[in-house]
Amino acid sequence: MASMTSMTTASKLKRGIRYLIIIIALLTLFIFAWLQQPQYASPVVPPQVDNPLYRDGQFFNAEDPPPVTRTQSRLTLWYRFLFGKDEGAQPDGVLPSQKTNLHQLKENAVVWMGHSSYFLRLDGKNYLIDPVFSDYASPIPRTNVAFSGSNIYRAEDIPPIDYLLITHDHWDHLDYPTINALRDKIGQIITPTGVGSYFEKWGFPKTKIFEGGWNSAMKTDGLEIHILPAQHFSGRFFKRNQTLWASYGIITPNQRIYFGGDSGYGRHFKDIAARFGGFDLAVLECGQYDAQWPFIHMTPEDAAKAASDLQAKAVLPSHNSKFKLAHHRWNEPLERLAAASANQPWRLLTPKIGETVQMDNSQQTFSRWWQNNNEQITSY
Repeated sequence: MASMTSMTTASKLKRGIRYLIIIIALLTLFIFAWLQQPQYASPVVPPQVDNPLYRDGQFFNAEDPPPVTRTQSRLTLWYRFLFGKDEGAQPDGVLPSQKTNLHQLKENAVVWMGHSSYFLRLDGKNYLIDPVFSDYASPIPRTNVAFSGSNIYRAEDIPPIDYLLITHDHWDHLDYPTINALRDKIGQIITPTGVGSYFEKWGFPKTKIFEGGWNSAMKTDGLEIHILPAQHFSGRFFKRNQTLWASYGIITPNQRIYFGGDSGYGRHFKDIAARFGGFDLAVLECGQYDAQWPFIHMTPEDAAKAASDLQAKAVLPSHNSKFKLAHHRWNEPLERLAAASANQPWRLLTPKIGETVQMDNSQQTFSRWWQNNNEQITSY
């Protein structure tokens, strides 16, 4: 009897092991098939023999600070990043917005689309910077979900784009569904080294892609688009720094505009100002900062210093108010930057998502929309 019981137990164990193997095999096949989707493509970057930022198969920052301070394990950081609950990190209600009809926009203007996505109309040309119209910015569906009311633009809202600029390959800056939806509207694509290979894999002709290292530039008909330094990192999965990250300087006969992308504070801001003699507008990140990664994202106070280093006349804050990627209150970046902008030689511009910023109107004012009282701002 005991022998039969033992045989029955062994049989059940073998059957359970077979089922487990089948489940693991099916799960592996599902994951493999899932990762064949275009958004999970890996970049193709030839060795950058003459690039001092490239060594041992990856890119490095000029000052090369660590991406995280590592007082917590990487597993802990990832868990908090994806699933951490932080008081006030997401707004309680729908964010206010003021959606501009971009098809009818004729004046020189910038429209913030939330986080780090911008539409720029300048001298009759249309620019789009780091567009993300998806409802989440993560390789894991339904994580890093956009705040309610922050994602008001879709591909059909966008007119033909003369220049698409991508600062780096992170999910909250390079979004395949958005790029694919815009495919027929995109003219020239400009990226830092390696990022252009994503577009090639996604079926864009190589002739449409201008790719370069720091301090390279595309110049045409009085327009200069400079690929400039930043202090950050790259990577869409576990392998980091296979492609370069960058900021941009857009120079025309009448305007000098700086788009900072993602960057920690560093000496590169003063170096860029020394080269270009200051900017009419600097778009600078001031959100998603944390004590665990102080060198790759700026605090609002860092952004204020960077604005002064850049000799900017006006500052437009970015990298806030759409996705929770750090552990601060959602509106803390704007509140702290507003305080840090007092008595500065530059104007702080704080439009609602979708609101037109008039490039040729230095008297335009904006509300403190992130506060309940919606107080009107006349100056900082």
